[in-house]
Amino acid sequence: RELLWFIKGATNIHDGLMPHSKIWNAWADEDGNLGPIYGYQWRHWNQFVPIPGTSDSYEKRHIDQLANAIHMIKTTPDSRRIIVSAWNPSDLDQMALPPCHSFFQFAVSNGCLDLQLYQRSADIAVGVPFNIASYALLLTMVAQDCHLTPRYFVHTLGDAHIYTNHVEGLRVQLDRSPKPLPKLHVPPKSVFDVHFDDIRIDGYDPHPFIKFPVAV
Repeated sequence: RELLWFIKGATNIHDGLMPHSKIWNAWADEDGNLGPIYGYQWRHWNQFVPIPGTSDSYEKRHIDQLANAIHMIKTTPDSRRIIVSAWNPSDLDQMALPPCHSFFQFAVSNGCLDLQLYQRSADIAVGVPFNIASYALLLTMVAQDCHLTPRYFVHTLGDAHIYTNHVEGLRVQLDRSPKPLPKLHVPPKSVFDVHFDDIRIDGYDPHPFIKFPVAV
């Protein structure tokens, strides 16, 4: 639900995230606003364009980075510039939380689509597994939209860290053996038309839940 919330450019927890997920509640203001975080930057990056005939007047427009990236995958698949960035220095002070997963890049090769994510701050117990699942889903959705096969998700961590109150839970996790991977099913439609009920996971057999408190 969070990924679909990002994709539509939402920045308020009441705009499709609540009551299903409370992941952003701790950072939202009393009205549910979070400022120009991920979804805003992905879909509405601010651009100020000179007004023709003037020397110092500008009008505000928006760049839809995600739509542009998908268009480039379809039309210029050899490009090395298929990048979406959430890290906008001019908006950082207005964000409830500066982007941890800062930018991602698509690459097309032999009918396959790869995705590399740079994550500046990586909470190993809670954030990283969540981000792996989310971006693997995004890769699958974009690949199917572009009639490609999703292949590699590459995850680059800047500052990887473990909070002290996560250590014991991670010890439990390290003692476990991975189970067979589930199968992800997403209909081949536009990324912007995918709904929560379209996504299905078969054969998901997780270990017992480990409670990790989120560091705010």
